[in-house]
Amino acid sequence: MNLSYPEAVRQAGVECLHGHQVADPYRWLEDPADPRTQSWQLAQDELWLTQAAALPGRYRFRARVAALSDVETTGTPTWRGPRQFFLRRNAGQEHPVLMTDDRILVDPMRLDSSGLTTLDRWQPSPDGRLLAFQVSQGNEESVLRVLDVDTGEIVDGPIDRCRYSPVAWRTDGRSFYFVRSRRLYLHRLGQPDDAQVLAGEAAYGLEISADCRWLTISAVVADRNDVWIVDLSRPDFVRVVAQQCVDARTALAVGPDGRMYIATTLGAPAGRICVGDPVEPGHEEWRELVAEEPGAPLSQLAVLDGMLLVARMRHAVSELTAYDLRNGRRLHRVPLPGPGTIADLSTRPGGGHEVWFSYTDSVTPPTVYRYDARTLQVTPWAVEPDAGPRIDARNVSYRSRDGTPVRMVVLARKSKREPRPTLLYGYGGFGLSLTPSYSSFALAWVEAGGVFVTANLRGGGEQGDQWHRAGTLDSKQNVIDDYLAAAETLIADGWTTPGQLAICGESNGGLLVGAALTQRPELFAAAVCSAPLLDMVRYQQSGLGASWVGEYGSVEDPEQFKALLAYSPYHRVAPVDYPAVLFTVFGADTRVDPLHARKMCAALQHASTGSRPILLRYEHDAGHLPAAVSRGVGLAADMLAFLAFHTGLTP
Repeated sequence: MNLSYPEAVRQAGVECLHGHQVADPYRWLEDPADPRTQSWQLAQDELWLTQAAALPGRYRFRARVAALSDVETTGTPTWRGPRQFFLRRNAGQEHPVLMTDDRILVDPMRLDSSGLTTLDRWQPSPDGRLLAFQVSQGNEESVLRVLDVDTGEIVDGPIDRCRYSPVAWRTDGRSFYFVRSRRLYLHRLGQPDDAQVLAGEAAYGLEISADCRWLTISAVVADRNDVWIVDLSRPDFVRVVAQQCVDARTALAVGPDGRMYIATTLGAPAGRICVGDPVEPGHEEWRELVAEEPGAPLSQLAVLDGMLLVARMRHAVSELTAYDLRNGRRLHRVPLPGPGTIADLSTRPGGGHEVWFSYTDSVTPPTVYRYDARTLQVTPWAVEPDAGPRIDARNVSYRSRDGTPVRMVVLARKSKREPRPTLLYGYGGFGLSLTPSYSSFALAWVEAGGVFVTANLRGGGEQGDQWHRAGTLDSKQNVIDDYLAAAETLIADGWTTPGQLAICGESNGGLLVGAALTQRPELFAAAVCSAPLLDMVRYQQSGLGASWVGEYGSVEDPEQFKALLAYSPYHRVAPVDYPAVLFTVFGADTRVDPLHARKMCAALQHASTGSRPILLRYEHDAGHLPAAVSRGVGLAADMLAFLAFHTGLTP
């Protein structure tokens, strides 16, 4: 098809950066208030709607994604006093609701019937009488309030600019520590002024001990973190260093037995577990309890009576192992429902013999299970879901450009291998691990006869800290090479062909898609690039870009700038035949500004020598993360229909 694209004036100016002449012909599209940008965006909206209306599988995919999404899910319980708090979403609900026992405490749809308001975070007080909770409307700029659990009345707040703030209640149940605008505060209920307890800005994490005596503070610094501990039984707020200026990532908590438990990559890239004394918390005093298992990074731990439960990932699949709490001797492997992913280990504040965890895999919605350390039994705690569609999941190992072994999971209906429309998904950043999980998006594609592939690229956390670092800063090209090698392997092994292969990713994964399609456009038939970073020369100047320098590097550094410019998708656009591309972006996105997609869309529309479309789907009131279920269903259906049409998949 030959499309007539909205006019976008190319400006001739160039900028000299570290001796490089850098062109930016569409910089004017960075300004959403510019009348030219608004006019261009309206024309792109009209173009997308016209094209979307003609996609043959759009409504079939919408119906199927809606049905696969319409499942009951329950979150792991948090125990405070005599109460248990948990999230639940019943079939037909737009958002999960927060409950205690059988009562609804917070329902986002009651707060806002438009579905744009989300419940971002929550934390009950130690006695379970009060609840600190945060909601936001599309933009993730959370507002914190405090609710009386017995009456349902709001008794404190609002406190703005909290953005997923951790909350650590003090033992009095009338005050708590929280993070506002990257600074740490103490808030006392009913008092208008918060007391700032730390002066510096950071991405702070907070952990409070079960007896509310010990507060652990973590501050992320690039690819490591500093950790302090505070004895709240003292009248003054004195931080004692546990780890500072050490090249490691560490999580620290004081258990119900009074010992300090440390999960750390210090001297162990896959993580090891140490114990210590909170009175003398320095890392020099730590004693190893459970050694590192190379290739199986730690994910979580839970302290029970006499037992330590340790969750790890091995080849991106979870395992749970019990160790003796005194000497670290391995006791037994906890049986799991299948080769999937466990998360959110939860115990009673005092320990005990029970732990709850969430489990999911490619065909199983998140389900809560209870493990009893006395009987060694694992049983469903919430309703066990029905079995999902019958599909094959295969682990495939391949080699990247530099010879590094990489893994991917291939999902397909059981049948002989033959070239089929295939969708390759990747992320490869920030130490995030892509593990088996229930996805109505992936299942709808596979049910329609396609192949869905998840690649565990460098930059993620699937193999520990070194795997992450191998895909950061000037090594970011490794991630792109891993992704391209996955595409080449799928073609060589007969799963698909270039005319049937599509790629998809969001946020950092959108950057990956943009880099792949500009470096090897001939490999792909179609691409969906969602909420992407694409102009890596100017990424620090918008959204949360300034906080990602530890991952990508800084344009201010000449060597890091060179690496950024080398793979920056916007700057690699050239006159070639590009795949069909759909950008999906969100006007209230406070993480990644839509300017990236606008500029890249204009550049590709100008440069592409082929007839495949370059389109932009824009939601003006949505944020970086999904809001109501129905909106997510509509987005998924549009993406699937676009990809299916351009790869030949008929649902």
